[in-house]
Formats: sequence, C-alpha cells, structure tokens
Amino acid sequence: MKTMTSALFAGILAVGTLAAAGCQSTPSATAPVTHPVTNKDLQAYNWQLVDVTRTNGSKVTQLFSNPAKPLTLSFFNSNGSNRVTFINTCNNMGAEYSVVNGNVQLSNMLSTMMACPEPQASFDTATLATVNGKYTLNKNANNVPILTITNSNQVAHFKAVAK
Repeated sequence: MKTMTSALFAGILAVGTLAAAGCQSTPSATAPVTHPVTNKDLQAYNWQLVDVTRTNGSKVTQLFSNPAKPLTLSFFNSNGSNRVTFINTCNNMGAEYSVVNGNVQLSNMLSTMMACPEPQASFDTATLATVNGKYTLNKNANNVPILTITNSNQVAHFKAVAK
C-alpha cells in the first residue's frame, strides 16, 4: 500500500509539474517559414555560402579555404535558358537549371578542365557535391533571404547578396 501511495503521489507531482511548465509564458522561437523556390527568387540575388555541414555534424572545410572568396551561386536567364554559375571556383563551372514544382533541377553541368592545385581542386569537388539537392527558401532573424540546399550528405546555407 505504501508503494502504491508513493507511486500515485509521484504521478500527481509529475502531472502538476508538466502542467505548470506548460502554463509559463516564455517566448518560444518560431521555425523559419520555407516557401517553394521560384526563378524570380533565385535570380533576384547572388547566393553566398555561409555554412555547410555534413549529416554527421562536421563542417565541409574544403569550401572555406579562402574566406575572401566564398562559393557564390548566380542564377540568370540567357537567351531564354535558365543558367547558374558557381563563382570563385578554380574551374569555370555552371549548369542549366529548371524549377519544377518548387524543386531546382540542375542539368548539363559544365566545367573547364584546368588542373587546379590544392586547395582549389578540393573546393571545386566540394562545390559539385553541394549544389545538388533539395532547395528551400526562408529568411533569417535579420529578414535576409536564405537559400538552403539539402542532400543525403550535407546541408548548405547561402545568404542573399545584392547583384
């Protein structure tokens, strides 16, 4: 009987604690609202890489070897074709792209074939691994648009910068 009374008391105490915690009026952070990507959104800015981490939490350091020259994506329309170029790579790199149901699809990836020294060669390889994935848009705490590219290996965040 004593054990049952102790268990009942502990249960009442736990429920009371949870109820009290739920009634507190502490401000909560709201999750960023994402919206489907459009050509207009992509082409309005250049997109500068600010962070990229692997699914295990480690940073993709190859993309930060020269902080003065971050990976930047530039989306544009050329003669009716939507294109993206990858700025600050050793090789000239780019692709055609389309937006289908809010998803960015890259095709006809092009690159020059210069024999780049390290760390630029690793930067180029990491670029190709970063630009393929699911694209989403939201805004950070300062209301700056953020382009996020997520794939099975990593998550990359790009901030909007004026063209």
